[in-house]
Amino acid sequence: MTRAPTSAPFTPERYGSAAAHYERGRVPYAPELIRRVAEVTGLGSQHRVLDLGCGPGPLARGFAPLVRDVIAIDPSPEMLAEARALSGQAANIHFVAGSSYDLDPALGSFRLAVMGRSFHWMDRVDTLKRLDRMIEPAGAVALFYDTAPAIPANAWRKTWNGIRERYEPDTGPHDHDPNWIRNEAILLDSAFARLERFGVVERRSIDVEMLVHRALSMGSTSPAHLGENMSTMVAEIRAALADVREEVVETAALVAWRIRVGI
Repeated sequence: MTRAPTSAPFTPERYGSAAAHYERGRVPYAPELIRRVAEVTGLGSQHRVLDLGCGPGPLARGFAPLVRDVIAIDPSPEMLAEARALSGQAANIHFVAGSSYDLDPALGSFRLAVMGRSFHWMDRVDTLKRLDRMIEPAGAVALFYDTAPAIPANAWRKTWNGIRERYEPDTGPHDHDPNWIRNEAILLDSAFARLERFGVVERRSIDVEMLVHRALSMGSTSPAHLGENMSTMVAEIRAALADVREEVVETAALVAWRIRVGI
């Protein structure tokens, strides 16, 4: 019997208090990765990109110089405020308040839809069905994320994760869920079923304040979720990780091209 994919409850306020920490704490996507995805999907100055769950807009800003315009959607007013402030003079980025449940052909057609660390919060099957009506016949969907290889340069992550886990009141939709179905399986059952993965591995400089912001940018350890425990967690991170100076990360994209129209 095939399991139905699980979906996280729709909670648009989840990242409101994390918005101020996201840009300073999260791993930035490598510019080379964005250029590679643009290349393999055939993006040009005549095309449009949809950034779904845009957060503070790192993907919107990355793709904007390469295309005609970017529609960036997020349900959090705080995230959209950060995104607008960070977009500066990028006149071809248009920010829209909404979520995957608001996807509609009235937004127009797109060559590419991108999602950065957001797809797992959506009703993934419903989202892909909606995108099926909006992505061009030769278009694609790209899921962006980051991982950290288990190497000596990243040994500090065990301590950082351990501190966060003691304070987080809940976890993400796929953490410890035996019924969770991976994104690859969901995509293979959609109209976007030709999959290819791209990644860039880099050594990057960091410091403990970045790790503080990273912890506070997480939905489960955001200031709103931590409440009065926030200052205690921050103090623990600063005391335990004051000497951290670098990390090795891979920023990656799972690109899913359309193989048929209207499934």
